[in-house]
Amino acid sequence: MDTSHHTTEINELGHSPDAQQERQQQLLNLLRQTAPEVISDNQLNLERLKELMGEERLAPAEHYELSWAGKKDARREIQKKTSHTLRPDANNPESAQHMLIEGENLEVLRVLQKSYYGKVKMIYIDPPYNTGNDSFVYPDDYSETLDEYQKRTGEKNEAGFLNKQSLWKKNSKESGQYHSAWLSMMYPRLYLARNLLREDGVIFISIDDNEVANLKLLCDEVFGEDNFVGQISIVGNPRGRDYGGIART
Repeated sequence: MDTSHHTTEINELGHSPDAQQERQQQLLNLLRQTAPEVISDNQLNLERLKELMGEERLAPAEHYELSWAGKKDARREIQKKTSHTLRPDANNPESAQHMLIEGENLEVLRVLQKSYYGKVKMIYIDPPYNTGNDSFVYPDDYSETLDEYQKRTGEKNEAGFLNKQSLWKKNSKESGQYHSAWLSMMYPRLYLARNLLREDGVIFISIDDNEVANLKLLCDEVFGEDNFVGQISIVGNPRGRDYGGIART
């Protein structure tokens, strides 16, 4: 099997499309085809849509939803554009079947929106499990790179040398927004990943017990609960880890 690949990295040039704006236009086009009476001058007539759907279809003031501290800010991340593009590595082979992209994953997802919107067959991600012991960078502006974050927080000096031993900031279970920080990190990435999938595309996500319940609810919101296929459990350790007589794997 030929496993050679091109290597590219993020470079600043041009602007990525607005992912949320493209999604809105996609929805408007769909409504224009199925219910043209609710579209006027390329605007959605909410009152007509309410009449068409009927009162029983309208969500009350209190309704079932997943909410967390920082969700509005996470939604704003979706609307951000990027001026980065991909730059081929000078050492690329003459021909290769695969491409390896190096860069901060949220920025890469933004860059890919223009070229791969609705074209990807399969996505696999292995996000932080949020165990309290693993660590992931979650600064106030979580679109910045790890190197930028380390310099801003004083972990690296301008020359690039570490000032501290720790490379990462732990999302401790003692934090009042322990789950919220993880959900805010995941939400824009899943939303942008969804934009890349084909209609028959599929996404696989590795996770453990710490966030599996929240991940399921988050994916139901982003991808639609009707699109959930199933959950595959694996035995990572045949002996398990003993928790009061229950072996968790």
